[in-house]
Amino acid sequence: MKAIFVTGGKQYHVSEGDVLYVEKLPNEAGSDVKFTEVLYVDGKVGTPYVKNASVTCTVEKHGKDKKITVFKYKPKKKYRNKQGHRQPYTKLVVKKIEA
Repeated sequence: MKAIFVTGGKQYHVSEGDVLYVEKLPNEAGSDVKFTEVLYVDGKVGTPYVKNASVTCTVEKHGKDKKITVFKYKPKKKYRNKQGHRQPYTKLVVKKIEA
């Protein structure tokens, strides 16, 4: 069974058993998260969401991505700004898709 759901302003296309990384969620590691904003489940397309559909996931861990460098530069103005950023994430395992 496949589904598309929304979290953190992004859409994720998943099936049962998939592992995915999403924007950081406030849930503890080991707990379950139920997403009800489901856009698609095995041929059923919602407007905007499929009624009575949900995707249940288990929070495996929280962490931070690799560091990226943000470098701003203005030519001829002696302006240089270097900054690093590590985006926090939550690792999820899809347990069950209900329609």
